[in-house]
Amino acid sequence: MISKVFIDINCDVGEGIGNERSLFPHISSCNIACGGHAGDVNTMSEIVQLARKSGIKVGAHPSYPDRENFGRKSMKIEKRLLISSIQKQIKELESILISSKMQLHHIKAHGALYNDMAVDLELAMVYLESILEYKDRVFLYLPYGSVIEKVARNQGFKIALEAFGDRNYNEDLSLVSRDSPQALIEEPKKVLEHLISMAINKEVITLNGLKAPIFADTFCIHGDTSTALQILVYLSDQLPKQHIFLRK
Repeated sequence: MISKVFIDINCDVGEGIGNERSLFPHISSCNIACGGHAGDVNTMSEIVQLARKSGIKVGAHPSYPDRENFGRKSMKIEKRLLISSIQKQIKELESILISSKMQLHHIKAHGALYNDMAVDLELAMVYLESILEYKDRVFLYLPYGSVIEKVARNQGFKIALEAFGDRNYNEDLSLVSRDSPQALIEEPKKVLEHLISMAINKEVITLNGLKAPIFADTFCIHGDTSTALQILVYLSDQLPKQHIFLRK
């Protein structure tokens, strides 16, 4: 008998695309931009209500405070200012969740902050300090084999390992830079193959065609990928045929 595999599929949302209503039927968790790189009280409130109606889990998506570059460029920022910014971003979303009688399920950093703390021990420590109060009650979406994963585990944080269904990987499991035309995987069939390799075989085929081990509990399809909806509709249809199901 073929065993079923249950996964979480998440999307980064509230970033100005406005496609959440179409995406939400096909995912099980979302990461809401909370003012650092995009989003405001109005967008957060609207998306929280959509998530509630759709029955999907809500996470905070804090970023470097850099709306100009959409949080996708590394920043040199004083420790106390970064901590204050991250805490403010999460608190604004959490207050909306509380008023909607919903709980914060997870925290996932955005863009350059996510990538930087994957390799920078000092930044990883600062990030974990900023979210210490959530240690026992929310998951952290973190990349497998990263510096931040190791430190978070040592400190006793709850972790859900994340991989990217619409991004190509290098051999060291870093994401291919968005400056490269090969950074994104936009063809739904290729995304399916990419995701199956990671979810079932626990390996990713890197940009250079090599296999690298990877483990993930949740898989991201970026809400601002041009074919995000087509990808998710295709996955909804095809994944059950591979005995892979959304974990609601």
